[in-house]
Amino acid sequence: MARWPGAEERTRTGEAGRGGACEAGAIDGASGTATQHEQALIRILQAAHAGELAAAYAYQGHWRARIGARRRSERDEIQRIEAAEWHHRSQVADLLAALGSGPVGWREASMGAIGRFFGALCFVGGRFLPMYAAGRLEAMNVGQYVDAAAHARASGHEAFGDQLDAMVEEEARHEAWFSDQCRGHWMLPAVSVIGRWSPADPTTAEPAEPAEAPMPTQPAID
Repeated sequence: MARWPGAEERTRTGEAGRGGACEAGAIDGASGTATQHEQALIRILQAAHAGELAAAYAYQGHWRARIGARRRSERDEIQRIEAAEWHHRSQVADLLAALGSGPVGWREASMGAIGRFFGALCFVGGRFLPMYAAGRLEAMNVGQYVDAAAHARASGHEAFGDQLDAMVEEEARHEAWFSDQCRGHWMLPAVSVIGRWSPADPTTAEPAEPAEAPMPTQPAID
């Protein structure tokens, strides 16, 4: 599985970026019981399920804003990425059900509204800023699913870990594509400082070592 170097560092941006998706991964070191790791896994998956909804709605606005024949290829690719986010959301729902849990209602509602809001902004935000925001979002997704896979294996759910690894690969491809769209733009240096993300460098991609599960810190939300 290929990972873009530095993805984990780029994704540790906490609650403000994606509903607390990576807070469980902010602590290094593998410890805790299998039950604690399973609770941490559920918490991340609940955040991911709502986050995928926000991403899908945002991408709906994004591809619809790429109007004109010259933007056809961009529109088609963003639409494909939107479809992948819906698929990931379905997969996450299945994982939550298998773990005896499910989505969190208030988080679903809030993230859905946020996604629609940012999708609407794509019609007035030009080309670069939506592409940058999408790349940063995908980098966060990579770190989120890396953490989830580590917790899955630490709690004895090896098959879940393999499924999440595949999701990491897909999210990394999304990040790479959005990185290509905004790399070299004159606004990128300043925006990278503010947004705390820089485009992934595909020339330095290399197979990732198995992730070590971060220490679970909070109980799951049922």
